[in-house]
Amino acid sequence: MSKKEQNNNLNKNNNNSGDNNFFNNNPLLIFVIFSLVTIFAFKAIFPENQMGGTDSSSGIQAFGQNSNKTIAYSDLKGLLSSGKIEYVGIGNTQIKAVSKVSTGQVVTYTARRVIPDDTLIPELEKNNIAYGGVSEENILADILFGWVLPIFVFFAIWMFIAKRMQKSMGGGSGGILGIGSSKKMINSEKPNVKFDDMAGNKEAKEEVQEVVDFLKSPDRYVRLGAQIPKGVLLVGPPGTGKTLLAKAVAGEADVQFLSVSGSAFIEMFVGVGASRVRDLFEQAKKVAPAIIFIDEIDAIGKSRASGGPMGGNDEREQTLNQLLAEMDGFSTESAPVIVLAATNRPEVLDPALLRPGRFDRQVLVDKPDYEGRIEILNVHIKDVKLGKNVDLKEIAKMTAGLAGADLANIINEAALLAGRANKEEVEPSDFKEAVERQIAGLEKKSRRISPKERKIVAYHESGHALIAEITKGANKVNKVSIVPRGLAALGYTLNTPEENKYLMQKHELIAEVDVLLGGRAAEEVFIGEISTGAGNDLERATGIIKSMATIYGMSDIAGLMVLEKRTNQFLGGQTQKDFSDAMAKDLDDHVKNVLNERYQIVLQSLRDNSIAIEEMTAELLEIEVISGERVREIITKNGGVVFKDEDLHSEAIKPEENNEAIVENISNDNQEANKENM
Repeated sequence: MSKKEQNNNLNKNNNNSGDNNFFNNNPLLIFVIFSLVTIFAFKAIFPENQMGGTDSSSGIQAFGQNSNKTIAYSDLKGLLSSGKIEYVGIGNTQIKAVSKVSTGQVVTYTARRVIPDDTLIPELEKNNIAYGGVSEENILADILFGWVLPIFVFFAIWMFIAKRMQKSMGGGSGGILGIGSSKKMINSEKPNVKFDDMAGNKEAKEEVQEVVDFLKSPDRYVRLGAQIPKGVLLVGPPGTGKTLLAKAVAGEADVQFLSVSGSAFIEMFVGVGASRVRDLFEQAKKVAPAIIFIDEIDAIGKSRASGGPMGGNDEREQTLNQLLAEMDGFSTESAPVIVLAATNRPEVLDPALLRPGRFDRQVLVDKPDYEGRIEILNVHIKDVKLGKNVDLKEIAKMTAGLAGADLANIINEAALLAGRANKEEVEPSDFKEAVERQIAGLEKKSRRISPKERKIVAYHESGHALIAEITKGANKVNKVSIVPRGLAALGYTLNTPEENKYLMQKHELIAEVDVLLGGRAAEEVFIGEISTGAGNDLERATGIIKSMATIYGMSDIAGLMVLEKRTNQFLGGQTQKDFSDAMAKDLDDHVKNVLNERYQIVLQSLRDNSIAIEEMTAELLEIEVISGERVREIITKNGGVVFKDEDLHSEAIKPEENNEAIVENISNDNQEANKENM
């Protein structure tokens, strides 16, 4: 065993001995022992013969008895008659009599009292014998049942309530009720996750690879004078694998992984969060090399300026200040500890947290591209029995824009669907149904729809599908259905892009607006009356036109001026408006005019392709579902022109062609440069 391991074991033993000693684990027993020792010490200092005080039994001790003797009640009465008794103490059950000093040895006689006996008092008075009362209580019992037992009961109740409060607040063994400890909140483990288990996000894995190398062999970097980043911030949308990537770093480096949620630091008591941060870093240093992973760090890392001039959350700010101090205070060379944190709200983090020396590096863990989705699907299907005709490339094309967690859910949903149908293998139809469930919701075939409404929905969806196929820049149709799905959708047109789009041109945005307006326009052209089914379509179309004017500078209404600032981009995006009332009126007029303009164009396109719409609607009413290939076939057959856009996924571009083009361009540039030099 190495010296470092011995020290670690020694520290662990010390911690265990400090946390699990006899006094901490047995408080009630300790109290009982303390009470008994106190009683016996009290009895030793104040014996029973000195405990008389104001008690009536003091008359007996006044004679200084030398011996005690127990006799019968009849014998006692005989002694009284013979005149040998000087004093009698009468109790409830006992009678004590003290003999006269003249008899030689003073004896205290004890007899059990016989009740009723009305002759005792007259006989004492007749013989002129002094008498009084005597206490029969035990001083030990008085102390035990008089004040020790009530205190013990109160202490037991208090300890019970304290334990319940400790569990409810998640406290460990540090501080009063364990409030300041983070041991119960920390999940300490050595993950078995590797980089191979996390498919996609190749660039993100490359960024954290040097962290793994440093934890494996820190001397290689220290020798060169390099300083490894103290902290790495993982940012990205939900479900992209930020937590999995952090575990993979610890698994590849084979180091201890201490994970905790950002919300675990915040409690109702002031100073608890800062105490738990200190405790967390102390634990990490003891088991170094280690990785500290703080999930959802935005819970404690929000900008301190966000509270306004009146101040924000003092407890959260104290926790953040302690985190900043701890990240400045520990050295990665002496105790290799790397802090990883994950968030999907990087814009709200405090600038002091993001500066070099704390979180030196931000790694984007984004939604996977086409190739990444194929890799993720290959990882999750290892234990799934696939049919021979299952093509993961087709699934990857249908799931553009989905995160890794969504893809894993689709694989599991497809397996559940196959199991429900008692199939031996998972077929392509199961995967297609699982994708549709993820995108559009659960299919509700049991929902009864009137023939009139089915006809409206069929024309509505046919309008969407036709405009999507004949418009340049629109996403191609994958499926058209009039089967209800989700909470409110009575039908849907599935037209997902084959690849993630990070940029959209102006004509593509306009094309998306045209597709959204196609359903409403089809109702007006072929039914003659509009319905409420286009509510969501109009809302989305309005949002696109407004964003083009306020954010992207694609209109004359504001020119290049940005009227809205977008925040929270990984969680759907929110906008902050910053324009005058006059601009708001102009903006409203602009949005209204553009929508009306595009609507008229869509109406004319539907009238020109009315035969294709009628055939498509009739087929939908008959079989309820048609594919994208069938939609394109119907349009082409009836004289329509289907716009064929370029294929954007990676397989469409051959690397050889690109390389040849690059070489050719370089050679041409060199020839031109030589001509100029000549």
